[in-house]
Amino acid sequence: LPSMQTSGSKSCPCPSFKLREVASMYFTMIAVFLVILVVALQGSAPRGSDFPYKVPLDPRGLLELSWNVSYPEQAVHFQLLIRDLQFGLLFGMSDRGEFENADLAVLWSDGHNSYFGDAWSDAEGQLHMDSQQDYQLLGARRAPEGLYLLFRRAFSTCDPKDYLIEDGTVHLIYGILEKPVHSLQAINISAIHRGLQRVQLLKPNITIPELPSDMKTMEIVAPDVVIPSQETTYWCYMAELPDGFPKHHIIMYEPVITAGNEALVHHMEVFQCAAEFDSFPHYNGPCDSKMKPDRLNYCRHVLAAWAMGAQAFYYPEEAGLAFGGPGSSRYLRLEIHYHNPLVFKGRHDSSGIRLYYTATLRRYDAGIMELGLVYTPVMAIPPGEDAFILTGYCTDKCTQLALPAAGIRIFASQLHTHLAGRKVVTVLSRDGRERQVVNADGHYSPHFQEIRMLKEVVAVLPGDELITTCTYNTEDRSRATVGGFGILEEMCVNYVHYYPQTQLELCKSAVDPGYLHRYFNLVNRFNDEEVCTCPQVSIPQQFFSVPWNTFNRDVLKSLYGFAPISMHCNKSSAVRFPVRIASQP
Repeated sequence: LPSMQTSGSKSCPCPSFKLREVASMYFTMIAVFLVILVVALQGSAPRGSDFPYKVPLDPRGLLELSWNVSYPEQAVHFQLLIRDLQFGLLFGMSDRGEFENADLAVLWSDGHNSYFGDAWSDAEGQLHMDSQQDYQLLGARRAPEGLYLLFRRAFSTCDPKDYLIEDGTVHLIYGILEKPVHSLQAINISAIHRGLQRVQLLKPNITIPELPSDMKTMEIVAPDVVIPSQETTYWCYMAELPDGFPKHHIIMYEPVITAGNEALVHHMEVFQCAAEFDSFPHYNGPCDSKMKPDRLNYCRHVLAAWAMGAQAFYYPEEAGLAFGGPGSSRYLRLEIHYHNPLVFKGRHDSSGIRLYYTATLRRYDAGIMELGLVYTPVMAIPPGEDAFILTGYCTDKCTQLALPAAGIRIFASQLHTHLAGRKVVTVLSRDGRERQVVNADGHYSPHFQEIRMLKEVVAVLPGDELITTCTYNTEDRSRATVGGFGILEEMCVNYVHYYPQTQLELCKSAVDPGYLHRYFNLVNRFNDEEVCTCPQVSIPQQFFSVPWNTFNRDVLKSLYGFAPISMHCNKSSAVRFPVRIASQP
């Protein structure tokens, strides 16, 4: 079995054991952990405050996971509520939500006794008891609402068959056993009801700022939506601030979820519309409907974003996000992603986001800056790639020109790609040396995007560089994937939230187009199939006609690694700071 602890993981002082000792430990642990679960029939459910983070695992809401994170212990404590226990369940983690090569805690019953153990699945999906029991059962308790199972897992276990819990997205998997099984090995994971849920397990341990006495709330909710009976729906609703609404600071926001729909509301965002339009039409319907007015596409400035499993979002006590007042649109667009895999019909929903705001402005306006790659087809990924890397730069020349002398402070980040994205990382470089990771997600999923508060504020000074690298998988594609706005095109973006706000809104790059033209000429010289480089043929069409042999792939990788870049160092007015082409750092 390949190691489930990813490369570059933290080293840990793993003890070495002789074969006899390992065998002895193995059978001892089997005896200890394959215990009959004594379920207390008395006592109340564990306190919710002990497990501040909560997410429904399955769309019916039968499995509800709560957890807390102990950084001193380097461990996660889980509480799993099973509302309708039959003959057991599987719970665990894997690289991208697959049930092969997974790290699992298994509860199963043979119809008479119940057992719990730490297990792993091989590349064929066969279950095996783990010789090192790292899911530690802490207790089980019955309550009127179901069975509570409490267990603990260290971030890193030094067990090559265990998943390394890291910052960023974790793909949780579950399976429900509907029939008794006489042994762990008898469980056929392909024949059980199963699914996955994505969460950020390692939440930052942040002190909640004191909130002002004059704080007010505003709920941006879509009124009485009948959730469509299809698996995926993006719903758009237009809201409007009161006429003459003065400038305020948003200092916090949280989700408002209609009771009973917790497993269907996948993520939500509130966007502010462009100020150059005096009015926007009212709309309450699917975002992809032909009836949706085109003008709604000009509502793209993110005010708030929430994804399943996220808690309330707090701004630092010295900053707030400005909305209202002169130069600010009164119009907001709420976008809700409903995930309805069981195709429930007739479910009514009035979910949305509650904004907490104050008229007592804080010291700094918070700003949002785009880092990464420009939305352009000159950055492309060949088909059939398992891990193709593209990098975007916010160069020292741009930060030198655009940032104040004291710099800025980044406190939150939202990573973004389209469907081929697998990893995203932004690092801060100073004086040519990498100094700090701003945000990284080694298990990134385009289906789980949220604004994440950083564990520590990142100071960016004039002359620093911010380098954003995205890794893509195009093994399921037969032609090149180019950069752009379409869902089958690609992006590589980190929206960083910072203070004090500056004029710099976009700090991104792309390869110099002249060097890409040379690439197409080189492809023509060394290949039988000619790529038309005529001016009237678009760059995407040129990429689509490239024969993707090893030579053409490797040359494109080299081009993106070493060719000069075109720098976009843009003010909010879309006017560029005077920085254009630069050599790669």
